[in-house]
Amino acid sequence: MIASSESTDVIVIGGGPSGSATATLLAQRGYRVTVFERDHFPRFHIGESMIPYCYPMIQRLGMLDKMKGSHFTKKYGVQFINELGKLSEPFRFGQYDPHERSQSWQVVRSEFDKMLLDNARDQGVVVHEGARVLDVLFDGNRAYGVKVKLEGETEKEVRAQVVVDASGQSSIIMDRMNLREWDPVLKKAAIWTYWKGAYRDPGIDGGGTVVIQTEGKKGWFWYIPLHDDIVSVGVVAGHDYLFKDRASKDPEKIYWEEVARCPGLQPRIKDAVRTEDYRMQKEYSYKAKKAAGDGWVLVGDAFGFLDPLYSSGLMLALTSAGMAADSVADALDANDLSEARLRSWEAAHVKAMDRMRYLVCAFYDGLNFGKLVRKFPDKKHLITDVLIGNLFNDEVDQLQDMIAELVAEEQMAAAV
Repeated sequence: MIASSESTDVIVIGGGPSGSATATLLAQRGYRVTVFERDHFPRFHIGESMIPYCYPMIQRLGMLDKMKGSHFTKKYGVQFINELGKLSEPFRFGQYDPHERSQSWQVVRSEFDKMLLDNARDQGVVVHEGARVLDVLFDGNRAYGVKVKLEGETEKEVRAQVVVDASGQSSIIMDRMNLREWDPVLKKAAIWTYWKGAYRDPGIDGGGTVVIQTEGKKGWFWYIPLHDDIVSVGVVAGHDYLFKDRASKDPEKIYWEEVARCPGLQPRIKDAVRTEDYRMQKEYSYKAKKAAGDGWVLVGDAFGFLDPLYSSGLMLALTSAGMAADSVADALDANDLSEARLRSWEAAHVKAMDRMRYLVCAFYDGLNFGKLVRKFPDKKHLITDVLIGNLFNDEVDQLQDMIAELVAEEQMAAAV
């Protein structure tokens, strides 16, 4: 049964990373929190690569020792392979951020997400798996609870002072209130699968993410080494390019057509064995018009998701959870659950997302990182700041002027 006679201080819809993290931090502040999760964990989810600025939240959640003792692959940096198959100089995080956080992890999300949810339970959160939230209840514009169906029970209403929607891309509140805004530029899609026995770079680069461009820079592959000799390999490109302009709509055929256009990937998987089916995801870059209203908050993918190029998904999910949880707890302390109070964290988070988005768009526009570094060698750390997730640093805004200057020079040279 649900604690406290069908009422609690905070309801969290969804037990993924943002939901588990938000719930845990609110419980740490002394509030009664109930999580309703539709699935039973472990369950599959994409988004395996962590970047260093996940560290502060992992530490706050009390998960650091568990991660250090895990079998997850250690990640020390990222490399790029261009459309000709040439490997870049590694971006090793520790060279520019000599801190313990410079070593992150490549995680299997089914295992990692369960660790986070179990950690929430351990810290006093009431968790219900197999729980279908049917609706969020409103009195006028103010949320006051949910209608939920637990397995083996009839539908019921559960009341709370705040409802946190962490239900992912299928966000209940975002869709109900028509808040979703698709990114006008990043209309991408992905096809991916998993390989056993694929190539790994030697030494500390063996656990790093590799971003591999396809010929003509039509798209790119992620290459993420996981434990048990498994590598996640997926192609990302324009939605229309991948799916509309093909004679065949079969994901396997499309995947292999893109492998044929990617000389940097081919030798890495030539002796590997595929271990899972091909999966697809379409047009996934979006953001909500606002992060909160009276009595409700959106976190993680329920607020927005950005193209996976720089593996920012888990970091943005956890960071939004931390900022939103602090906002909710402060609002509860002040007995002020207004929209203005609950949105107090939104502007800083959106600015961080926009900084990452700018570099993502620059990559798709053909930015040559090697040329950028050669032109501004003393500013290479700013690129690394974005790659490690240090997005709350105003200094990284210099990248926009640097990129604009490089582009202007290239255009001028091309016109001569």
